[in-house]
Amino acid sequence: MAMAPGETVHYLKVAGAALNQTPLDWEGNRARIVEAIRQARAAGVQVLCLPELCVSGYGCEDAFHGEWVAEESLRSVAQLLPETRGLAVAVGLPLIHQQNLYNCAALLVDGRVAGFFAKQVLAGYGVYYEPRWFKAWPAGVVSEHLWEGQAYPIGDLVFDLGGVRVGFEICEDAWARRGIAANPVAGRADLLLNPSASHFAFGKYGTVRGIVQEGSRQGHAVYL
Repeated sequence: MAMAPGETVHYLKVAGAALNQTPLDWEGNRARIVEAIRQARAAGVQVLCLPELCVSGYGCEDAFHGEWVAEESLRSVAQLLPETRGLAVAVGLPLIHQQNLYNCAALLVDGRVAGFFAKQVLAGYGVYYEPRWFKAWPAGVVSEHLWEGQAYPIGDLVFDLGGVRVGFEICEDAWARRGIAANPVAGRADLLLNPSASHFAFGKYGTVRGIVQEGSRQGHAVYL
């Protein structure tokens, strides 16, 4: 992965995985995440991106209103941490922060939580009802989230993995910014991860491919 001129060149092996998750199937969802992590480790992957809300399942609908869903999601994340020794894994989960529910991606690095990136643009059209359950995180804002007596960064984060800057867009974040010249992620990261939970539609592959290409070009980054 090339850095700016004059800087050291860093290389990471990155991968994404598609998982067939089921809403509220905590054990099954966790088992599928673990299997993906183990396959990635066996393949020498250093950074693994898993889908949006893969811990709880995307389609929990009004169950998201129950605080227990976010609480159980964090318990699952805690159980996943030992599996992330030696690599970085992005997992999606609902997270309650300051009494609001956010659609987040947790970056798990070598057995610890590095932080929570929170989705900024919510899908509220067609088959999507995200504003019914989640609050959009404001761009450029970073806060601290307390969990089990420890503070973790949350918000519009860029992570440093051995000199490689890793940023996020979560699904609709990228769709909404398509064609915007002043993309807020431009130049902030060397690697952009986009965990998504997007429905199938005929002809959609070409659209998604265009969004990824444009995201890479605008962000001056590798896009996964």
